[in-house]
Amino acid sequence: MITSVASDMDGTLLNEKQEISEGNKEAILKAQQAGIEVIVATGRSYEEASYVVKEAGIDCDIICANGAEVRDADGEIVYQAGIEDDRSRQIAAELNELGIYFEVYTNQGTYTEDYEKGIDLIIDIFKTSNPDVSEAQVRQAAKERYDEGRINVVEDYEVLFEDSEHLVFKFLVFSKDREKLQQAQSVLAELKDLAVSSSGKNNLEINSIHAQKGVALEKVLSSKGLNVKDAMAIGDNLNDLSMMKVVGRPVAMGNGLPEVKEFCSHVTATNREDGVAKAILDAMEQSEQD
Repeated sequence: MITSVASDMDGTLLNEKQEISEGNKEAILKAQQAGIEVIVATGRSYEEASYVVKEAGIDCDIICANGAEVRDADGEIVYQAGIEDDRSRQIAAELNELGIYFEVYTNQGTYTEDYEKGIDLIIDIFKTSNPDVSEAQVRQAAKERYDEGRINVVEDYEVLFEDSEHLVFKFLVFSKDREKLQQAQSVLAELKDLAVSSSGKNNLEINSIHAQKGVALEKVLSSKGLNVKDAMAIGDNLNDLSMMKVVGRPVAMGNGLPEVKEFCSHVTATNREDGVAKAILDAMEQSEQD
């Protein structure tokens, strides 16, 4: 019997319109009514995640920036795990040396030094899980994220590292040059206090070793008196593996990466086919039969 469900967002809970479908919403509400704890676990910032969740009329805890921050259903911070300023400067220096684009996620918002490359990064993440959607449509949606202030432009990231009010949660690295990405991954892998994952074919996500979806999920469930082995985690990409490794029922999306499908004990439908709803309802039905 599952007592909790953790779901990724992009490529998982969200469809090709970047929305939570009615089918997924109904399944989540049914699970909550049955006493099952539902948690959204995403690489997005809280601001970018919460507006989609609230728009669908869902109240739940949200694991943000791959586990660097956890907010409860009321939006209150319950956990944070950032990267120290000196380490952030080192990461930025290494990436600049390689000439590779990156964004910085902080407790004060998400920042870029290059608007156009930031748009390209959003397009890449979205088209990884929705390859047949037109680039023009995705580009317009990406521009709206900037226009609505969910991503901010700064001249130099150093202003963030110098400001004590900014806690760095994540570096999101983007390049269509696979060799550069591999070089960046090799360099950063040597820093043992970091976790390096990915949410798209052309990106890397860099967090504190204490900021992973699996680490955050264990903390959330423990605080609620729930056993992680009675949890189900649903996702499609590499940054979901840390939570899939700790739960009793890991579920890969039908559109998920082969590595994710290979690890998981269950595979559901795609994000366009209400895969999250199917996974939840299948688990609940199985629980009733046990």
